[in-house]
Amino acid sequence: MFGQKAKERSPEQQAELNRQCQGLALYQTQSCPFCVKVRREIDRLRLPIELRDVARNPEYRREQIDSTGRGTVPCLKITDEQGKATWMYESEDINRYLRRRFESTN
Repeated sequence: MFGQKAKERSPEQQAELNRQCQGLALYQTQSCPFCVKVRREIDRLRLPIELRDVARNPEYRREQIDSTGRGTVPCLKITDEQGKATWMYESEDINRYLRRRFESTN
């Protein structure tokens, strides 16, 4: 993880990646070490994923709990093109998903 170089992409590849990331949002807090781990992977992969701080915005926490029954972070909300949301917990699972989906996009 540490010392890995950020992904390099052409402008066209980055534009496509930006489109693919529109349905992703990370529910997180600034101080959570597991959230930090996921944010580092997001930064390394240069993914434009919306960060939703549940400690600073109670609406994000409420949406998460109403949708999943859980308020733990990190949590990645994955919304498909039909508007169906899937919620993914656990930093290792989230990072694995991001690597599988976006690592080869360079």
